[in-house]
Amino acid sequence: MQFIETRGNDGKLPAAVPFSSAILNPRASFGGLYVPEELPDMSIGFLSEFLQSDYKTLAFALLKAFEIDVDDELLHEALERYDRFDDPNNPVPVVGLEEDLYVSELWHGPTRAFKDMALQPFGVILSALAKARKEQYLIMAATSGDTGPATLETFKNRDNIKVCCLYPAGGTSDVQRLQMVTEDAPNLKVIGVEGNFDDTQHALKSLLASEEFRKELKKRAIHLSAANSVNFGRIIFQIIYHIHSYLELVRREAIALGEEIYLVVPSGNFGNALGAYYAKKAGLPVRKILIASNANNILTELIETGVYDLRGRELIQTESPAMDILVSSNVERVLYDKFGPERTRELMESLAEERVYRLTEEEHARLREDFAAVYSTDEEGEKALAHYAAKGYLMDPHTATCLKAYRELRDEPLPTVIYSTAEWTKFSPTVARALGLDASNDREALQVVSEKMGVKIPPVIASLFDKPIIHDRIVKPEEIMQEMLSFL
Repeated sequence: MQFIETRGNDGKLPAAVPFSSAILNPRASFGGLYVPEELPDMSIGFLSEFLQSDYKTLAFALLKAFEIDVDDELLHEALERYDRFDDPNNPVPVVGLEEDLYVSELWHGPTRAFKDMALQPFGVILSALAKARKEQYLIMAATSGDTGPATLETFKNRDNIKVCCLYPAGGTSDVQRLQMVTEDAPNLKVIGVEGNFDDTQHALKSLLASEEFRKELKKRAIHLSAANSVNFGRIIFQIIYHIHSYLELVRREAIALGEEIYLVVPSGNFGNALGAYYAKKAGLPVRKILIASNANNILTELIETGVYDLRGRELIQTESPAMDILVSSNVERVLYDKFGPERTRELMESLAEERVYRLTEEEHARLREDFAAVYSTDEEGEKALAHYAAKGYLMDPHTATCLKAYRELRDEPLPTVIYSTAEWTKFSPTVARALGLDASNDREALQVVSEKMGVKIPPVIASLFDKPIIHDRIVKPEEIMQEMLSFL
């Protein structure tokens, strides 16, 4: 299968590339993104065939259905990373909360967040491709909190790879920050950036497009790639767990094969939601994808009004910081899929130049065919968190935003899956506060919640507070390039 560009082709890059090229060099024409030329059929026939399959077997089947140019041996090696999750036989548990509500827990990997689901196997594939080509790569990642730790974990000590991870100073939880700044592998560099995640992500995209930066890298015989969800290597793995969740409901006899369900996705950069959209379009029986935003409700506004408007908007720091994003990269892939490359380029140029774009009435209606959205305040999230904690189920503040969508957006009471994107341990002060517990820092919060709820703190989290800080640099956005070059 070939991969094509969301904004059309500029005549400088190939009009279509194989999967390996798209993930090694994710920069497409006019600043666009790569998307598959078509989607494989994942409707009833596919679902029936893999109804009783384990997660790795399902994942392998989906990757093969995309006809990607990666050999089977490497795919199996990549998928073996799921053996490092809490339960190798079930890396993505689906837990019942209500009679018609289920939680797909995506955080049972080494960094306790859903980014492990894609980045653990993705890192194996990308580094193997680089080594096979005898090329050196700089992998850049901008993180709102979870992409960074997962990227560092998957690429540490890998041959032919260096990683530079950017995070907004003060814009992540303490645990997320410690997961990054205590990493000590020699091929890793972590840089705090003055500003918010949008500033950090903009700096990464600018460097990906910078000819000056590429010339400097060329002098060092280094190629440039990215680990953010601008890279389709991330997205392809984020389709799988939506199919897995559906099949889990069938196996439990909560639904019959072919019955529709709702999916609720807490969303900032829209990669997780895009994976759900691709699954739905490929044939997964999904009535609608319900988007849960926080107070940075730019996605809710787009889906409800058809307008994406950044004018006068400032990023709000919330208790669900991984969703504190105003520029959601993966919306572009949905725009391309629905409206084509010319219209997508027009809309994205309007956003860059005017800080706003407007869908036509017809375009807005087409977007609403697949999505509905609502946003949850911190107070509403804490109430939801406390409600389910009283029932014995502990969730993090991002997952808690989904409950409002579950209550308010369903047209009928179909079975519903919400996606839990992080373990509570990554946001323990918020969880403690929601439970009415006093704690002056993350370490205390972890302890009091653990004692109150009778849950264990994973060693990988507990040990963070005793590790030395390796990466302490905080720079202005305009200083990032030089900091990276000094590292290289």
